[in-house]
Amino acid sequence: MMSLSTTLKPLSHFSPFVKRHNPKTNNTLFTLDTHNFTNSFWSKRGGSVSHRKHTVVAVYEAPDHVESSWRRLLSEVVVVRTKRSFWERSWTSWDVSKLVIFVGTHLLSLLAPFYFSWEAFWVFPWLVFINGICITLSYHRNLSHRSFDLPKWLEYLFAYGGVLAFQGDPIEWVSNHRYHHKHCETQRDPHSPTQGFWFSHMAWIFDTSSILENCGGEENVDDLVRQPFYRFLQRTVLLHMMAYSFLFYFCGGMPLLVWGIGITIAVRLHLTFLVNSVCHIWGTRAWNTSDFSKNNWWVAILTLGEGWHNNHHAFEFSARHGLEWWQLDITWCLIRFLEAIGLATNVKLPTETQMKGKALV
Repeated sequence: MMSLSTTLKPLSHFSPFVKRHNPKTNNTLFTLDTHNFTNSFWSKRGGSVSHRKHTVVAVYEAPDHVESSWRRLLSEVVVVRTKRSFWERSWTSWDVSKLVIFVGTHLLSLLAPFYFSWEAFWVFPWLVFINGICITLSYHRNLSHRSFDLPKWLEYLFAYGGVLAFQGDPIEWVSNHRYHHKHCETQRDPHSPTQGFWFSHMAWIFDTSSILENCGGEENVDDLVRQPFYRFLQRTVLLHMMAYSFLFYFCGGMPLLVWGIGITIAVRLHLTFLVNSVCHIWGTRAWNTSDFSKNNWWVAILTLGEGWHNNHHAFEFSARHGLEWWQLDITWCLIRFLEAIGLATNVKLPTETQMKGKALV
C-alpha cells in the first residue's frame, strides 16, 4: 500500500500546484490547485470561487506503466487508461453469461418497431418504474446501506423485484456497491471513472475476476449470505430471469417479450449505469467528499432520486438522497410513505451537525 509520504507523480501538465489531502481518508485522489488561473468553479449554491481547481490523480496501488491520461471535458476527472486490453484477461462462465444476457436484451430491443402494440408499449414505462424502485429502494438503500428496515416479507419482495430487473442477485450487487464506496475511485473501485467512461458505465460488470482480485469475495455481505433466501437467489438467478422471460412470451407473445423484456431491461440497465458513470464525472458538488461524486439533476429524475450522488457519498447511510426541498427523490417519497404506515422503521437521515461538517464553504 502506498504511504502518504510517497512521492506522487501528477498525471496532468498543470503546475505549479499544492497538494491537499484529507488525513481522515485513505482515498488517493488528490486535488491540486493552480493559483495562476482565475476562473469559476461550481460551489454548493451555484456560485463561483476566485480560483479554478484542477485535479490530478495519484492512483492507489497503480501500475508502474500508464498508457495515457487526460481530463474529461467539463470535468476535473482525469482518466488514467492503463495497458489492459479487453481481451487480455480471463473470462469466467459468469462473465460470459452476463455478456450473453446484456447483448441478448439489447438485440431483442432492436425488434421493437417490428413487434409494436399499444398494450405491450404501455407495459414498458410501468416496468421501468417498478424495476427502478426495486433497485434503488431495495438493492441500494435498504440492502447495501441499511438506510431503513423493512419487515422480512416486504424486504424479500422488493429484493426479488430487483432480480427481475436483470442486474444480478442481491449478494453480488450489494457486494460490488459496498466495495465501490470503500475503494471509491481508486484502482480497487469496481467501476472507477478514472478507468474510462465506458468502463465505469458498463464494461466493469463483465470482469468479476478483477473485482475478486482487487477487492475480495463476499465477506463484506455476511448479513445477506447468512440468509437462506439470498443464497437461494444467488444460486438460481438465471432460472428466475428465464422463467420471467418465458412468462412474458406466454402472456403476450413477441410484442410483450420485446417491450417488457428487451426494451425495459436495456433502458433500466443504462439508467442505473448513469449513476456510476455520469454522476462521477459531470454535475455539481454540494458536500466536501474525498471523491468525484456529483449531483446531476437530470440523472436524478431518470433514476428516481439516485442522481443526487454527491449527497449520497457524503451521507451513505441516508435513506433520503434529495436533501434539498427542490431535489426530486421519488424513492425517498415511497420510503417516507412506508414509514408513515409503519412498514419502514429505523429510517436514517443526516443530522444538522453532520451536514454542517460536510458542507462546502
